[in-house]
This record gives sequence, structure tokens and C-alpha cells, in this order.
Amino acid sequence: MSQDLFEIIHSTRAMRRLKPDPVPDDLIEQVLEAGLAAANGGNRQSWRFIVVKDAQIKAQIQVLYQKAFDEIIGPHYASSKPPPGVDEGQYHRQHAAVAHLTAHFHEAPVWIVACLTGGRVSPDYGSGASIYPAVQNMLLACRALGLGATLTTRHLFHAEVVDKILELPEDARSYAILPIGYPLGHFGPVRRSTQGVIFRDRWGQT
Repeated sequence: MSQDLFEIIHSTRAMRRLKPDPVPDDLIEQVLEAGLAAANGGNRQSWRFIVVKDAQIKAQIQVLYQKAFDEIIGPHYASSKPPPGVDEGQYHRQHAAVAHLTAHFHEAPVWIVACLTGGRVSPDYGSGASIYPAVQNMLLACRALGLGATLTTRHLFHAEVVDKILELPEDARSYAILPIGYPLGHFGPVRRSTQGVIFRDRWGQT
């Protein structure tokens, strides 16, 4: 277990290759409690989190997840150049990891589905501010506990169907799914340059 905050931050990366081994409930409870410690708009706490272990539910959603990969995500990787700071080899490995997660999405032992309820449940500039801080807290908690996880929103290409499978009420919608398990790979480090990203006072002033 790692406890240093900055070590956790700088070694928390998308872990897309997960073992099917069960994850103890007490660890998932700690992950959820970390999410509940996050900021949210107006302290309304309109978030809801579904812990999914049911194999049938996961299998149904994986079909839609695969469909989005086949029709949108896969072609995007195939036709796009690597982003800044990433070489062809790294980009190819990332694509392979995404394809692996897609094929084995339903095999992750636990999913946490992050949802919002009430008024503004459609994504806009402000709505995600009440759920994604909690998601990031949960990702950091997973890292601290030695669990692999990644933030994925691909199911939103088929959001209406997925939310029906999850039996969400009419005033709620899902915003992210975190597949969680023990990682097959290694954590971090995350290496990203601040050049061209961080400015002083105005856009473009480094």
C-alpha cells in the first residue's frame, strides 16, 4: 500500500489489463469513501455509485462497449497520429491495451458506475464538476490500495441503453464506469511535459 500523495498522483495511470481475481469488499468500500470525500456543486451530493459485480449485467454492457470500439474508437486509433510526447510504439501499445480492455471489460471483477441525479443530468460545462472529482478520488484510492482501474466513458455512445440495463431512474444518468481489479501490469510513472501546457497570466505566455 502506498501512502505518499505525490507518489500516488504521479504513478496513477490507466490500468486496462486486469486480473479476474475477486476484490475484497472492504477495499471497494474504501474506494467509495474516497469518492464521497470529493468536492461537488453546492454540496448537493447528487451523486450515486452503483457497484456492479453481476456477470449478466456486465456482459450486456460489454457488447455495447465493443460496438463503440468497432465503430468509433478503433477506427480513430487506426487513422490518428500519436499525440504530442508519444511515439508510434507507445501509441500502438496504448491501442493494444484499449483493445484488451474492450474484449475483457466484462471480466473486471468490480465496476463502479458513477451517476448523477436530479436537475442537470445531461453533460454540459458544469454538470461533470459534481461527479468527476469523485471519480478521480476513487482512481487515486485504487492506486493507493494496489488496485488497477481506469476512467472510461465509452458507454455514453450508447448511454440510453446502458442506463436502462442498469435500471437507472428517469432523473439519473451514468457519467463514467470504472473497471477495477488487480493489475496485470505495473503502476506509473506518468511522464508528461508542462511545456506548452502551463501559461502565466495569459494563453501562450509560458
